[in-house]
Amino acid sequence: MNEKSHVSMEQHVCLVCGVSFETGNLLFDRRLRASMERRTLTGWGLCVEHRKMFEAGFVALVECDPQRSGAASAQGNLRPEQVYRTGQIAHLKREVFDRLFDVRLAADKPCVFVEPGLIAQLQAMVGTQVD
Repeated sequence: MNEKSHVSMEQHVCLVCGVSFETGNLLFDRRLRASMERRTLTGWGLCVEHRKMFEAGFVALVECDPQRSGAASAQGNLRPEQVYRTGQIAHLKREVFDRLFDVRLAADKPCVFVEPGLIAQLQAMVGTQVD
């Protein structure tokens, strides 16, 4: 059943895990035309689990596969939709992140995309599983 409506539930995609989630917002077609699907993706955000981690002071390290990801910008950055996530995620306290890496991450940035193997290296350093 693929009926269109003039009302849709807004969804975002989690920057960290790549899963879509409902924002709780409704979208309306002002012309009241049946132009929208039941759910509409409108942007990026954090799912409930990763929002809690961010608010608790954690930075998410999201492993991505550079061979399957899109091309980086001149600054070496990827847009979220270009990133091929491997499913490996680790969370570090922001203070620990700042000490370990020479990258200054803005306070409003919840995650960084890292190359394969970095999370395994951190796990070996700690001697336990990181998440």
